[in-house]
Amino acid sequence: MNRKEDSSIKDEAFDQELIEKRIHHIDIENEMKKSFLDYSMSVIVSRALPDVRDGLKPVHRRILYTLHENGLTPDKAYRKCADTVGSVLGRYHPHGDASVYDAMVRLAQDFSMRYPLVDGHGNFGSVDGDPPAAYRYTESRMSKISLSLLTDIDKETVDFMPNYDDRLQEPVVLPCRYPNLLVNGSTGIAVGMATNIPPHNLGEVIDAVDLLIDNPDATLEDLMQFIKGPDFPTGGVIMGRSGIRAAYATGRARLTLRARSEIEEQPNGRQRIIVTEIPYMVNKARLIENIADLVKEKRIEQISDLRDESDRDGMRIVIELKRDANAQIVLNQLYSFSQLQDTVGVIMLALVNGVPKVMGLKEMLVHYVDFQGEIITRRTKYDLRKVKEREHILEGLKLVCDNTDEVISIIRKSKDQPDAKVNLIARFGVTELQASAIVAMRLGQLSGLERIKIEEELAEILKKVAEYEEILGDYSKVMAIVKNELKEIKAKFSDERRTEIVSVSGEVDIEDLIPVQDCVITLTHFGYIKRQPLDVYKAQRRGGRGVAGMTQREEDFVEELFICSTHDYIMFFTTKGRCFRLKSYEIAEGSRTSRGTNIVNLLQMDPDEKVSSMIKVSSYDDEHYLVMVTRKGIIKRTELTAYRNVRRMGLIAIGLDEDDELAWVRQTDGGSELIVATKNGMAIRFSEQDARPLSRTARGVKAITLDEGDEVVDMARVRPGATVLTVSESGLGRRSELDQYRIQSRGGKGIRNYYTDKNGPVAGVKMVNEDDDIIMISDDGVIIRIQAVEITVQSRYGGGVRVMRIGEGSRVVTLARAPREETEDDSEEKPENDEENDSQVVPESENQEESL
Repeated sequence: MNRKEDSSIKDEAFDQELIEKRIHHIDIENEMKKSFLDYSMSVIVSRALPDVRDGLKPVHRRILYTLHENGLTPDKAYRKCADTVGSVLGRYHPHGDASVYDAMVRLAQDFSMRYPLVDGHGNFGSVDGDPPAAYRYTESRMSKISLSLLTDIDKETVDFMPNYDDRLQEPVVLPCRYPNLLVNGSTGIAVGMATNIPPHNLGEVIDAVDLLIDNPDATLEDLMQFIKGPDFPTGGVIMGRSGIRAAYATGRARLTLRARSEIEEQPNGRQRIIVTEIPYMVNKARLIENIADLVKEKRIEQISDLRDESDRDGMRIVIELKRDANAQIVLNQLYSFSQLQDTVGVIMLALVNGVPKVMGLKEMLVHYVDFQGEIITRRTKYDLRKVKEREHILEGLKLVCDNTDEVISIIRKSKDQPDAKVNLIARFGVTELQASAIVAMRLGQLSGLERIKIEEELAEILKKVAEYEEILGDYSKVMAIVKNELKEIKAKFSDERRTEIVSVSGEVDIEDLIPVQDCVITLTHFGYIKRQPLDVYKAQRRGGRGVAGMTQREEDFVEELFICSTHDYIMFFTTKGRCFRLKSYEIAEGSRTSRGTNIVNLLQMDPDEKVSSMIKVSSYDDEHYLVMVTRKGIIKRTELTAYRNVRRMGLIAIGLDEDDELAWVRQTDGGSELIVATKNGMAIRFSEQDARPLSRTARGVKAITLDEGDEVVDMARVRPGATVLTVSESGLGRRSELDQYRIQSRGGKGIRNYYTDKNGPVAGVKMVNEDDDIIMISDDGVIIRIQAVEITVQSRYGGGVRVMRIGEGSRVVTLARAPREETEDDSEEKPENDEENDSQVVPESENQEESL
């Protein structure tokens, strides 16, 4: 081999080594997942969904901001859409020109937008589905109402972010001085989700916002006194109110929307149907074509003629009928077979802090009110800074008027303006900004009249400073400004409702669609909550192993278990002493093995806050109380009506010490007796009247005196004829007669309830009857349901029998009382010699039945 060939081989080997270094081995599955997730998030956040604050998608926001930058306000001449589209593409939206123009066209269509945001000049399409003219032919500018979307944007009211090439700054959101998301609605299809928010009447929405500002505890029913329902730009008739309430309560619903029509009698005795409004987003030309096809196919046989008489004055579709036709029957056929009656799906989904969320009406309005409070606060801070800067300048100018001759002398003796500034600063101690203003003064401003003007302006400035500082110091004044400015917008742009809402015979409300049934609600240590039918948990014989209750993350376990009706209120009390409220059916139903929904998606809790107790409330009245006990043995009793109006952010339920937390809450009738039990086996029984009623935010009084290292594990209400069930963390349990727990005074150490040295710490205490079932859950997620009658009655000194077999390293963490459930085991013959009934701790049987 010669030297040349050897060199060639070495070069090839070197090139191959370089190639191998540049090759990156990637798992195609992981790469596809990551890429699709990135694409999905981009579509969701940056394209398809509106922001809850201004109700705009990025492309609409960029179009309006570009019109604002170009000065295309309603008082200026129209400009070619091609110019605006080019500006949007070049500055902020590096996508196709068709997407920008299509978005601009929709903003200008009065049959698409309830209050158009773009004032279009030329052919912008029609309700017949005609396409708009090319953007080189059409012209546009901002509409009058769109100015309110950008009011005060130059006063640092919103944040800005870099555009796609870091060359310019664009607004993250527009100030939006009216609730545009609800007023104009929005539609969009993202990846895995979609939004369809119907438009509403401006005046109605503003009235609802005013109510919410005055009364943050206003209910959905209160808000619906003002917002009757959607108000579509094409009018129409909404059939029934149940769909509207469902949409406003849950964020999802289906509305039935009909065309507005009337039946006319003709001189020749015939009838005809006149249609003057059609459902929202229905193509009129296609609708007429569809009706003609129905006649040709003889699905509707009583129509003799069909024509479109629409003109610039409005829509008019004429449907002529045959001589003997029944107009009402034909109209009902048209509603059934054509888009004269259409279904509008409502999905009130928008971005909240960049996260898509389905919201009800009140939550959307609350987000808007909070946003407007922030806008006014930021604007006021900006104005305050500017007037203080002007005050600073005027103080300097006033100094000149007081020392005119000396100032003139200093300036005359100076070499140039920079030298004059230095000399003025040295002589009078003015700032550089004041010195610049003094040097720039005209001689005419030194007259006496000009001095009076300076003093008057300074006095006005000081008034404004005081006014702005007063606003910033009182949030109610901020909200008053929001209300006043909304009322001005309402007075200027509000109009009459176009869509009529009619009641439908036999319609049902959203709650009527949800069956009343008993259910079990569980909440895990890591905050996953779900609702399940009660019959999911089949009863077993005592000592059974139970069934797996859920699929859960490692080290998660159920902390709370609650039995209620689907129509009950569920009140959530947190470790920080706050109270939240939901309807039971608002909690998503899950399967036996599902994890459920994280509670933070339902309640607005702090990161270090957990739900410590849940209770059901069927109705609020003056005869019931809430009794609360903390881990440190503090008890508080408050009237239930004090918690009637629970805000979205929650209510303060109890005042807590720094090292304490709210542990249990029970509803009482005012004359109940309570048993408070501790982990180390102590218990105290006393009357709830020993704890006088306190205000909602009060701290409470001592329920039991705890030994060092002890804490409260449960609280039970005494029921006549019931026994006291005590279950240990090791799975042992016993029932004891109530008379073994004498009534004591609140605040004592109590009596011995359980010997924990031998049998383990106490997991919980319940009052049970023989016809009750007991549901127990261990920290590894296993659930068992047994009959209370199978648990032996023993004295307070007994250790109990095996009620649940616990795996190694596991413990019982939750128990609850449930109504008796009949099972096949009830009919089986029990062994004559059941040693377990006589022993405190029993060996585990290998033949226990497991439930299905």
